[in-house]
Amino acid sequence: MIRQSWEKLRSRCERCARTTLILGTTLVALLFAGILMAAGAAGLAWTNTEKFCIGCHEMRDNVYAEFKGTIHDTNRSGVRAICSDCHVPREPGPMLMRKVQATFELYGHFVTGVINTKEKFEKHRYDMAKRVWTRMKETDSLECRNCHHASAMDPEKQSERAKNRHAKMKSEGLTCIDCHFGIAHKEPDGGPGPRELKIGKR
Repeated sequence: MIRQSWEKLRSRCERCARTTLILGTTLVALLFAGILMAAGAAGLAWTNTEKFCIGCHEMRDNVYAEFKGTIHDTNRSGVRAICSDCHVPREPGPMLMRKVQATFELYGHFVTGVINTKEKFEKHRYDMAKRVWTRMKETDSLECRNCHHASAMDPEKQSERAKNRHAKMKSEGLTCIDCHFGIAHKEPDGGPGPRELKIGKR
């Protein structure tokens, strides 16, 4: 197919030098690749917006409704986290992997309707939370660390309890989600919390 296209192009431009044809074809290919990359980057950026995340009623009426008014939504500093800040890694590789996983999760939304009512959503809440907790434990709470940098934390501005717990976290090999869960969404019933989940080493 490529050979046939080349031959057609060559026959249309009999007087063109071979170098000119190669350069012209390369430029067109690079332009096309650039357009595809720009469209892909724009698509990734769009799927990270809050508007996209709450575009379906399952998210808007359940977890987003719970998120409203929490410390991640409204606080004294005015720094606000949106869905993608906590649920999508920023590093290119992990972000693309998460996008692929999310694409498969859409099957449940569009085809099976597994969480399309409040009752169904509550029935599956623990399983969904467990998947998020497991992923965050496997990545050492990478999404939390997008905004919360340990090196920028001032222990002197923390309570004694917080200082002691953070020290214990380090000594026991725990990660953010082991303690900080149920702060943006309702804590699910039905099983152990993230600290009790047994996963492989990070």
